[in-house]
Amino acid sequence: MNAPGASTAVHTPADARAAAERLRTAVHTVIVGQDRVIDEVLIALVCGGHALIEGVPGLAKTLLVSTLARGMSLGFSRIQFTPDLMPSDMTGTEVIEEDRTTGTRRLRFVPGPIFSNVILADEINRTPPKTQSALLEAMQERQVTVGGVNHPLPEPFFVLATQNPIEQEGTYPLPEAQLDRFMLQIMIGYPTADEEAEIVRRTTGSPSSPPERVLSAEDVRAMQALVREVPVADHVVRYALRLVRATRQDQPADAKRLRVMEYVSWGAGPRASQFLVLAAKARALLSGSPTASADDVRAVAKPILRHRIQLNFNAQADRVGVDQVIDELLREIPLEDVAAAGAKELDRLVKPAGA
Repeated sequence: MNAPGASTAVHTPADARAAAERLRTAVHTVIVGQDRVIDEVLIALVCGGHALIEGVPGLAKTLLVSTLARGMSLGFSRIQFTPDLMPSDMTGTEVIEEDRTTGTRRLRFVPGPIFSNVILADEINRTPPKTQSALLEAMQERQVTVGGVNHPLPEPFFVLATQNPIEQEGTYPLPEAQLDRFMLQIMIGYPTADEEAEIVRRTTGSPSSPPERVLSAEDVRAMQALVREVPVADHVVRYALRLVRATRQDQPADAKRLRVMEYVSWGAGPRASQFLVLAAKARALLSGSPTASADDVRAVAKPILRHRIQLNFNAQADRVGVDQVIDELLREIPLEDVAAAGAKELDRLVKPAGA
């Protein structure tokens, strides 16, 4: 059943765009600015992916995630990751239960906080690898294993993790395998002067009301299904592949021609190609485009690639960041006539109105 104020159903791309706009409006009743960040989180949501949100303290990372969850009729759990957090604290544990009538004992599984729809993994890099690996199974398999028994997680399920980039003492860097499971790495920057003034006014006045619940679980699942139906032309897929493959040192084509590759020690894997195309389709759906374009690919390239490219000592010495490397890739790799790639192919992909 949908929550009060939610749409009755999401059936078409127009319904999905309207639903996303309602959620944006609900989030903005609490969050000031951060339009790009909200849009990238929505892309992760409608793709069914996970997002890693990074920013300095005080930029409302936790508030953004909790507000997003409150705007939907979904279960929400916040897990504060600390050095002493154990896997069972997150996934749940088995307890011995005694039947008083028969005197028999049996093991009963008590679910942990990860059994929810929206998981806020707060300061994820402050917990040891043992606990991080337990989260990895949940993110990839949508299940947890306790005592040799698989327990499926509720659907929809996605993890929004936060980490602080400046406090490295007492942290455990995420393994590359777990970083790769995050669809997007979203960077939050400081607000503008006007936005900060509005933040001060809101937070020093009367408490604001919580956002209205505007989406149901059924709406979210319908939007995730619609993303998969967005058409994408072959030349757009090839362009996405060129961007990803150019980050790999063993590729003879683009990588050897780009000077920026001297700063890269390890490039993005095949999962980056999949997520790049899927995120482009989601962006097209949410923006009202009938098909995913090369511009959509370029718009999501940074959050998709930045945590999948490992830089070397040369980059550190020259103070070159991963976003600069991606900017150079976008400048140097040509679109290969993508902009004028045939109205015939576009006409073939776009369905007639009402079809």
